[in-house]
Amino acid sequence: MLLKNKTALVTGAATGIGEAIARLFASEAARVFLLDRDAARNRAVAESIRAAGGWARDFAGDVRNAVEIAPAVESAAEQFGQIDILINNAGIYPRQPFLEMTEEQWDEMQSVNLKSMFHCLQLVLPHMIARRAGNIVNISSVTFLLGMGNMTHYVASKGGVIGLTRSLAREMGEHNIHINCITPGAIKTESEARFVTDEQAKEMMSRQCLGRRLTPLDVARVCLFLSSELSDGMTGQCLNVDGGWAMY
Repeated sequence: MLLKNKTALVTGAATGIGEAIARLFASEAARVFLLDRDAARNRAVAESIRAAGGWARDFAGDVRNAVEIAPAVESAAEQFGQIDILINNAGIYPRQPFLEMTEEQWDEMQSVNLKSMFHCLQLVLPHMIARRAGNIVNISSVTFLLGMGNMTHYVASKGGVIGLTRSLAREMGEHNIHINCITPGAIKTESEARFVTDEQAKEMMSRQCLGRRLTPLDVARVCLFLSSELSDGMTGQCLNVDGGWAMY
């Protein structure tokens, strides 16, 4: 069991990539705290994990607000005396032509996809620094490497995640805290399905070397690697999980 006796906090855990990460971590014996603003679905995932023999506790909260994140962090620290892993996964994925975009839409994207990580990191890092140990994985997007029309606000937010990852990795290295990033490609999730047509999905797959739709589990497995002792020699890195779409 790669994560035995480890305590993990996963944001955006009710669906998609976050759900896959929470389930996989629990199967590797982690104590998983799930945070999502969809309280009902988040609770259902936690109950399913427990029914399968894993440890999970759900918290409803909006990652745009530090006050709503704090209870999950405080509970993990109080119950187990440690927070070993933070997965900053929560995000939104709308499309909008740039010249039709409002300032409110721009601000919401940065708040959910980037500023939320600021909140989570400021709450969790003191616990990791105190123990001189921790693994953090931030979820970005391969669109930052490729550019993507009608998604400028999204791509900008995900580029910020990469900058945050690399800069904070340098700052936190002296505390033995590993901070890495995953840049997923086209992943088959409910969120993507709302904005990507079947035709667009086929076009994206044609650019990938593997020629198949990747699943949330593909991302979760790489996240498990970055959250375990298997990646102890890595920090400040961004790993593409995109089927060979971008090669940089």
